[in-house]
Amino acid sequence: MAKNIMIQGTMSNAGKSLLAAGLCRVLRQDGLRVTPFKSQNMALNSFITADGGEMGRAQVVQAEAAGIAPDVRMNPILLKPTTDRGSQVIVGGKALGNMDAAAYYRRKKEFIPAVLEAYESLAAEYDVIVIEGAGSPAEINLKADDIVNMGLAKLVDAPVLLAGDIDRGGVFAQLYGTVALLEAEERQRIKGLIVNKFRGDPAILKPGLSDLERLCGVPVAGVIPYLRVDIDDEDSLTERFHRQGERRDIDLAVIRLPKISNFTDFGPFERYDNVSLRYVESLRDLGHPDMILLPGTKSTIADLLWLRQSGLEAAIQKAAAAGTPVFGICGGYQMLGRSISDPDGAEAEKGTQITGMDLLPTQTVFQGDKRQTQVSGTLNPVDGILSPLSGMAYEGYEIHMGRSGDQPPLLGSGCAYGTYIHGIFDAPGIADAVLGALCRKKGLSPAILTSFDPTAYKERQYDLLAQAVRDNLDMDLVYRILNREV
Repeated sequence: MAKNIMIQGTMSNAGKSLLAAGLCRVLRQDGLRVTPFKSQNMALNSFITADGGEMGRAQVVQAEAAGIAPDVRMNPILLKPTTDRGSQVIVGGKALGNMDAAAYYRRKKEFIPAVLEAYESLAAEYDVIVIEGAGSPAEINLKADDIVNMGLAKLVDAPVLLAGDIDRGGVFAQLYGTVALLEAEERQRIKGLIVNKFRGDPAILKPGLSDLERLCGVPVAGVIPYLRVDIDDEDSLTERFHRQGERRDIDLAVIRLPKISNFTDFGPFERYDNVSLRYVESLRDLGHPDMILLPGTKSTIADLLWLRQSGLEAAIQKAAAAGTPVFGICGGYQMLGRSISDPDGAEAEKGTQITGMDLLPTQTVFQGDKRQTQVSGTLNPVDGILSPLSGMAYEGYEIHMGRSGDQPPLLGSGCAYGTYIHGIFDAPGIADAVLGALCRKKGLSPAILTSFDPTAYKERQYDLLAQAVRDNLDMDLVYRILNREV
């Protein structure tokens, strides 16, 4: 059976996902067969595996770092928030339906067998399992039914590295307070502390680290610098949403919907010189971009109403009428159509029907069954500014409950374009073709863009992450923990 090690955090967005990915890469480089695991993930960024299962993107990133294919066993429970109090519950890659928080917590223990079955099957195939926790293990109001932090650590007998986020302040209080709130048996599982996202001279920290070790009775396993690697963010707190740098020769605006999902679809555009990608949530910030991108959402109808009330819908319609291309993916694609209806209450109140933006000739009807599949093929002919996409090879995945009729992979009408294909811009040449078309529209040479090999680029980012982890984490301690010598 595989050895294991678990990374927990003092709070959400403490950097657990990247640390786990980095550790997966280091162990893979050292010749071990390694897999990630997170029993329960709450995220709107998800992925469809080759066999049609749905899982969180954080474990997809970690699997890529480990050099293996994503597998729903790596994330047996996925919660996709639909409201402030409810989520769609996905177990073993398949949606069970929507539950409010109270209903889910009442049933949570029912899912423990599925979690253990997934874990044990992975343990039979790999040398090491790198486990990621969620939120904080010191959330004492939730500990009784915990299956993702110390509750899981106990079930699978995992030692723990506890990471705190110094960039958000109070890291000593974070780490000491978390340890102090744990029960004695739980504290014994913590084998090392990590100060994450540090900027500056580590020597300044040394007196505090010594005191921290004395107070917690646990060694500091490393001080990890603030990492500037280009790897998909999973958390809604991602810095991407707050970047408002200078607008470059080609300016792209992504509408930041309240329930935005799979915003990583647009990551490829961030890797080009002379291209700016902005996340916009107000009319004031929209400006006059060269293209408007409408992302996926877990609440298409509610987010369309938000667009309408904010004035952004009218601004998008006006921009399209003036010749600015608008591109929607999944929920964004549905919004661009003529109408959206939910007769059975799959997403909204039963019988809800609203008009769309009327930029594409589609009518979307929500159904109870979710389409989730990987797709590939050749794009159909399209007219207009994005006509260079016609006939190009695509690959990606679909994940949606709405149906919009028998439409081609990429639907275009006037300046509006829509698709259900997540990851379409990752396919070789697609992002190049889109940006090249926008350059020509502005009278610019596509030569201003920097072309690159996306696969090689991604691998380089994982190697940079691994090097940072190897250089700043006590790997001798990590191996002693794995071998139960600590």
